[in-house]
Amino acid sequence: MKNILVTGGAGFIGSNFINYMVERHNDWYIINFDKLTYAGNLENLRSSENKNNYHFVKGDINNSELLEFVFNKFNIKYVINFAAESHVDRSILGAEVFIRTNILGTNTLLEIARRNNIEKFLQVSTDEVYGSLGADGKFSETTPLSPNSPYSASKASADMLALSYNHTFGLPVVVTRCSNNYGPLQFPEKLIPLMIINALNNKKLPVYGDGMNVRDWIYVLDHNKAIEKVFEDGSTGEIYNIGADQEMPNIEIVKLILKKLGKSEDLIEYVKDRPGHDRRYAIDSTKIQTKLDWKPEHKFEDAISYTIDWYLNNKEWWERIISGEYLQYYQEQYGNI
Repeated sequence: MKNILVTGGAGFIGSNFINYMVERHNDWYIINFDKLTYAGNLENLRSSENKNNYHFVKGDINNSELLEFVFNKFNIKYVINFAAESHVDRSILGAEVFIRTNILGTNTLLEIARRNNIEKFLQVSTDEVYGSLGADGKFSETTPLSPNSPYSASKASADMLALSYNHTFGLPVVVTRCSNNYGPLQFPEKLIPLMIINALNNKKLPVYGDGMNVRDWIYVLDHNKAIEKVFEDGSTGEIYNIGADQEMPNIEIVKLILKKLGKSEDLIEYVKDRPGHDRRYAIDSTKIQTKLDWKPEHKFEDAISYTIDWYLNNKEWWERIISGEYLQYYQEQYGNI
């Protein structure tokens, strides 16, 4: 049995990962360690909560005493670190919590992992650490880091800390950097769920700038299968980029969602661009595809339909979220949307 600490497992990507892996691996015992901040939701884990190979602990990765207790109680030998503050807009409004969680929290986790002689530490990161691309080219694992927001700067710092623990202390660290995820259970402040929910409610769909910022999109299940591959077969000290080679401008995604929902493009509202908005991301995932025999399975147009259907069928889930803090936040940003 592999006793695996998964931090941040109540968030979007982490909960999808746990739900998938708990069903798939009877030989994994997953301890989900999550602070349950605004985007952490235990309802995301209903399918896992009564499984014999899953356990939840509420905690902050900056709480070294609690982490030490968890490592000892469950004899933790593996760590997969999803825990992060992750919304760029929020990092622009205030960077302190991003520094505290993404940098200091990661350092706390690394230090306790080192003291407990774990067998693998997987740091889950983002393509945003590379900065912005022009019209051509893709990010490879050797692309210099050039983060442009407090969020991406905090993630780049965490990556470098993790790799430094490998180089200095021999901690078996591996880093993944993924493109933009979408799918079920994504918090409604993110682009795709926000557009779906607003369209369903016949509210304006706020699009930054000219809407031509390009992202490389990957369905969350494909990302989770890549993490599984890296966890099981990835080499210590290595970085693996994860992407689906499916670039789309934001405005095309918004229009596609409206089309699939039978809504008018009159709902689109162009709003002031956010400061320092990166123009284009694109991932070269040749390394993970050739070295670890992974490849994405979902095409965007198919998976966006699955995603829309999930939000249509889980109205109660997102209505509870937008009735509270989420709605207040976006009212402050855009007025009544």
